[in-house]
Amino acid sequence: VIELNNSRSPDHKRAIGIRNSHDKSFSVGLSAGICVCVCSNLAFGGSTVIKKRHTSGLELTELIDVAIESLENEFLITETVVEDLKILYLKNDDDARCRIVRAAEMGVINSSDIVPVFKEFKNPQHEEFLEPTRYSLMNAMTETVKKYTPQRLDQTYLSLNRAFGLDGNRPELW
Repeated sequence: VIELNNSRSPDHKRAIGIRNSHDKSFSVGLSAGICVCVCSNLAFGGSTVIKKRHTSGLELTELIDVAIESLENEFLITETVVEDLKILYLKNDDDARCRIVRAAEMGVINSSDIVPVFKEFKNPQHEEFLEPTRYSLMNAMTETVKKYTPQRLDQTYLSLNRAFGLDGNRPELW
């Protein structure tokens, strides 16, 4: 993961994650966002993922340059949405429960994770997420889904981005 120092917010940094394989068993991947996951168990995700098959002449540094330039708008959208999520408070615990159940109905999280997400939302592991905002709810989901398989995690990150509007579209969860 490469953290970039050109974020508009002091709370987070832009990041690009890179995944590759020596035996070409999976495609070269770049993931960009403000929260990027590149794990040894092949979990890979972020707001935007670019994958490219291994071909002769594949130049990773060129791919990174293209990603940084083409993803500038993606970074700005993500950062703007995150700043909005931080100031949008949930009405009460029932509002949070409703959103968590809705996320499970949408397939964003497993239904077995409804209670763990709510517990993480009410008592977050990180003090930055103590305020009952949409941002804290998103992070409660992100924290809970870390246990998912790599394939499920890829899908979950995409679904979370859609659910909270990090993809630049209207949030599906609201």
